Amino acid sequence: MRDKLAKLFCSQKGACGYNSDIIQGHNVPTKVTSNGTTYSNGGLGAEGPETTETDSSGTGGMRKSLEGSGSTPNDIVHLKRRVGLFSGVALIVGTMIGSGIFVSPSGLLVRTGSVGVSFLIWLACGMLSLLGALAYAELGTMNTSSGAEYAYFMDAFGAPPAFLFSWVSTLVLKPSQMAIICLSFAQYAVEAFVSECDPPSAVVKMVALVAIVMILFVNCYSVNLGMAVQNIFTAAKLVAVLIVICGGAYKLFQGNTQHLQNAFTGPTPSLGAIATAFYTGLWAYDGWNNLNYVTEEIRNPSKNLPRSIIIGIPLVTLCYALINVSYLAAMSPTEMVESEAVAVTFGNRILGAMAWLMPLSVTISTFGSANGTLFAAGRLCFAASREGHLLDILSYVHVRRLTPAPGLIFHSLIAAAMVLYGTIDSLIDFFSFTAWIFYGGAMLALLVMRYTKPNYPRPYKVPIIIPVLVLVISSYLVVAPIIDKPQIEYLYAVFFILAGLIFYVPFVKLGLTPKFMEKVTLFLQLLLEVVPTSTMAMFD
Repeated sequence: MRDKLAKLFCSQKGACGYNSDIIQGHNVPTKVTSNGTTYSNGGLGAEGPETTETDSSGTGGMRKSLEGSGSTPNDIVHLKRRVGLFSGVALIVGTMIGSGIFVSPSGLLVRTGSVGVSFLIWLACGMLSLLGALAYAELGTMNTSSGAEYAYFMDAFGAPPAFLFSWVSTLVLKPSQMAIICLSFAQYAVEAFVSECDPPSAVVKMVALVAIVMILFVNCYSVNLGMAVQNIFTAAKLVAVLIVICGGAYKLFQGNTQHLQNAFTGPTPSLGAIATAFYTGLWAYDGWNNLNYVTEEIRNPSKNLPRSIIIGIPLVTLCYALINVSYLAAMSPTEMVESEAVAVTFGNRILGAMAWLMPLSVTISTFGSANGTLFAAGRLCFAASREGHLLDILSYVHVRRLTPAPGLIFHSLIAAAMVLYGTIDSLIDFFSFTAWIFYGGAMLALLVMRYTKPNYPRPYKVPIIIPVLVLVISSYLVVAPIIDKPQIEYLYAVFFILAGLIFYVPFVKLGLTPKFMEKVTLFLQLLLEVVPTSTMAMFD
């Protein structure tokens, strides 16, 4: 098996720039640390050998180095910077506009009790997402390695919190997010053909699995193809959004404004109800931080990252506000609450015989969102594994495609399992509660590094009030539902996060590796044709 692996690497030397000197004696390629030492790949890497180094400017940056290894950046396989400004905006918009805006309005109305409060929460969710993303832009331009929160926790708090984030995100957050989106995609796709009755559950799950396989193939085949799909579907979903907005405008011009009058009539929601209403609204906005997961692949990230955020998130917020007005121009709040698929009801009211366009529009929207979610999720696996916090194979890239195929496959398998055994409603609350714990942690990381690394270069810097405000709001979103209406799911989420320490101590801190993992890694390298990477992306 080792001979085959050596031949694979040697045969790809010209294609990917991999240095055949690494394969001395047909050994497995090794990772190079900042002090020139190496350790073999095969399992969960030890924390000790994979060290970080302060950069020469004395600013305390945590950037990997190849010095002392006898290698140059061109000797190693790299992720390439292929994501420009337009693709960055498309990734944000395409990931954020998914199933949420077509499903969440009814749930948000139920939890707030009035049209006016629900509309304010929609706008507040957009503002919170924008503020959070701007703070993430500072973090992303400070540390341009992929991984988003994982990389920031490593810089600010060290390995244990970073591992806990990668643990929860890899096994729960990102796969559940993709499972929810693909189930929504399948629900609406089947709805377009079976409109007389509820779609069979088995058929919906099968379509969701097919969608996962298609998206996995696209992202494993080529980064350019993945971004092309993202760009095309983003443009298509904006057309779908325009159909809803134009249909609503037509109704408003006809004088259908009665549902927008006395908007604040209704019971006053409790603080806990407002927090859970934010969960519903923020699910529709989730994806605002996905661009930070691919910063190694962004061209000129210090400029394109904040620009993409400033363009993308306000565009989504505007679309959501106009869509909600359009819904209320075509149906009453009671009809919205009773509708399981608000967009379908809207289409039946506005489009008549062309009502099938709405399920089609939602499937386009959700497919693009799922594509962007997997694109970002694979990079989280890539970054965490590269630090030795996950299986080493998850940090490898394909020798010709230069895509993080193992990480993409790993996430897709977990998402497929969740599709088979889970439901949309059972996943959303757990996802939102857990996600905002870590969003708040990222704000705390920014504040900590303002004091621990004051001289570190910050190409983009936000006023300190922004991370403070987002931290306070995220704390409220986590604590208020527990106080107002405790649920066992929240306790499960906390226990699952802390359970990561059981795996961290033996496999990461102590560096214990099962003996069979080397053979497993060798087999997977041959099967998938993947190799280790360097830690910094190479410009085209």
